[in-house]
Amino acid sequence: MQVKHLLLIAILAMTAACSSTKDVVDENLSEVELYQQAQADLDNNSYTSATAKLKALESRYPFGRYADQAQLELIYANYKNAEPEAAKSAAERFIRLHPQHPNVDYAYYLKGLTSFDQDVGLLARFLPLDMTKRDPGAARDSYNEFAQLTSRFPNSRYAPDAKQRMIYLRNLLASYEIHVAHYYLTRQAYVAAANRGRYVVENFQETPSVGDGLAVMTEAYMRLHLDTLADTSLQTLKLNYPDHPSLKDGQFVPQVAEADNRSWLSKYTLGLIESRPPLPPGETRANQDILKQYQDAKDSIPSDLKPHDENGDVIEEEAPEALGNNQDRSWFSYMTFGVFD
Repeated sequence: MQVKHLLLIAILAMTAACSSTKDVVDENLSEVELYQQAQADLDNNSYTSATAKLKALESRYPFGRYADQAQLELIYANYKNAEPEAAKSAAERFIRLHPQHPNVDYAYYLKGLTSFDQDVGLLARFLPLDMTKRDPGAARDSYNEFAQLTSRFPNSRYAPDAKQRMIYLRNLLASYEIHVAHYYLTRQAYVAAANRGRYVVENFQETPSVGDGLAVMTEAYMRLHLDTLADTSLQTLKLNYPDHPSLKDGQFVPQVAEADNRSWLSKYTLGLIESRPPLPPGETRANQDILKQYQDAKDSIPSDLKPHDENGDVIEEEAPEALGNNQDRSWFSYMTFGVFD
């Protein structure tokens, strides 16, 4: 019932926004009057009206004493009015026009804050959505923008808050990489999963996801039968994260069940009709078919036609080597493509 109410409120709000007419700014207002009315609108949370007055102030009095301040407050008004693209555009314009302005750090901060809140829409505010599973594009932009603020203005009053948000964003980005790695594990893309896990370990140190990255690397290397790499990752995991959920009594427990590679016919018949087993390394179906044909032909020969030894026992002949079995070939045979074998 609460979700229905939220959707109804959202629909009504959108309808009201679409039906509202554009604010008309009195052309006879002076620079001071425009600025004062815009301030009053900001204080009353009338951000649409404040945006219109601030734009009018900037266009009518581009060299007035309130022009720079109007550009700064236009960033804030667009941000509060849930217009992220307009807010970021206004911030970038202010930074480009006034790189040495004493309050340019505020433009950098609002730009990062706009990206930080860009993914938090109406549903995300009221519903328990996992932000680590969503597209990290805006989070990555926000992290880079806060990084610009803290590197260029380390003594800014906005730097402490930006640093705290960067910690949160870094943890979120690391968790997103782990979610992608787990998806690759379920899809049996073990090389891609191992690369994602290693990326987290190398680039997101001191985040809670480093242990998960080591666990992903261990599991992926185990599936790939890379025992040395799997053991190295496991020992690192045990040493640094002994309480990790993937460790039970000191033993590694894979988080993703091993995939069932049986054919659909074998699955639906509960194994009564099994498909042919997977081929060993270096073997092909053609080799197996030739060997089977040879064996069938050999079995069809009458026993009295087969060669016998001195005691009258049938002499069993060895099957020919499979096609492509070149383990006993010399380097000279390889170089001459077997012409002189």
